[in-house]
Amino acid sequence: MVKHPSRALVLDVLQEIAPLELAAEWDNVGLIIGARRDGPVARVLLTIDLVESVVAEAAAMRADLVVAYHPPIFHGIKRLDSSDTKQRAVLLALSRGIDVYSPHTALDAAPGGVADWLCEGIAGKSAPEQVEVCGQGEFGRVLQLEKATTVGALLPRIRAMLGVQNLRVAHAKNGARHKVRRIAVAAGSGGSVLRGANADLWLTGELSHHDALAAVARGVCVVLGEHSNTERGYLRELQRRLRQPFGKALDVRIAKTDADPFTIA
Repeated sequence: MVKHPSRALVLDVLQEIAPLELAAEWDNVGLIIGARRDGPVARVLLTIDLVESVVAEAAAMRADLVVAYHPPIFHGIKRLDSSDTKQRAVLLALSRGIDVYSPHTALDAAPGGVADWLCEGIAGKSAPEQVEVCGQGEFGRVLQLEKATTVGALLPRIRAMLGVQNLRVAHAKNGARHKVRRIAVAAGSGGSVLRGANADLWLTGELSHHDALAAVARGVCVVLGEHSNTERGYLRELQRRLRQPFGKALDVRIAKTDADPFTIA
């Protein structure tokens, strides 16, 4: 009979992957919903967002734990109201006895985390010449390529890495021919991280209109993949890393119903 790991042991591995002390001070990370006492964990579902469809999917697979990259509870809750969609997902997880853990900015900043994954995807087969930390709390990265390339050459690589067909691009003066060697990346909403970064191109999920204008005025090309698209692809790596210590004793799946809310119409 397969012996499943305890919740405490699974959370210890998650802590090794994304040490919570690396999270931003404003963030809410760790075990967000403790729906049951510590016990064996047989099945884990990975998602970016905890929405009702994801909780239903977790319940259908009899998951003991959901790892939701974004914290489902971020600000203090003064009232519980089932008409609120976020709270309804939390209440549903509690009623089904499903724990929820969120690594968020700890996973962004961690070695081998989301920011490093973005760098590896952009660099492709050739390793970058160097990678530097940028931004407050070490959530972003600046990588320098061995050889300069162009925006036009990088866009197909970025689309493939993020698994998207379209990107929003704010071109610098030379458009697709803009030369790129230094690239600054930040998952999700990268304005506060990338603002002022010394780079030829910024890659993030979303950016304010005024931050984009300021970047272009400085000769920086801005590439946006939409908020959660810059994070979701990392779930495959998280799946591999969480499975590794436990083998067949832990079933780790990626939510099929989790998706970016935006599409191109």
